[in-house]
Amino acid sequence: MKASVNWVANETFIGESESGHQVIMDGNSQDSKAPSPMEMVLMSVGACSSVDVVSILKKSKQQVTGVKVELSTERREEAPRYFTKIHLHFVATGKAISIKHLERAVTLSADKYCSVALMLEKSVEITHSSEVVEA
Repeated sequence: MKASVNWVANETFIGESESGHQVIMDGNSQDSKAPSPMEMVLMSVGACSSVDVVSILKKSKQQVTGVKVELSTERREEAPRYFTKIHLHFVATGKAISIKHLERAVTLSADKYCSVALMLEKSVEITHSSEVVEA
């Protein structure tokens, strides 16, 4: 896998993946025009885990119509301000979704499938919680 990041202006950069997809990032915390690199990391762990959770729920024949993950973090106060904790709260919406199936999907993602979380857990405490909302 390859990618490039090009400086546009001020603290704004455009990242481009090997597959040709682009994303704007901004390191300016005062007048931000796009997500910061750390926000991108946080959203990446949420997206990676969500892909797994949705796939596992569908394979489990759960009638899922929506999955949202709410992410929260703690960071070091001093530089470098990396994450020390990340919490993922999954909210699955649908008809008669089993909380046990959702919790199993979250656990499988965390322990076996989500490359981003598995990479980050070497230095970040990652926790999870789950909630089912009837559609």
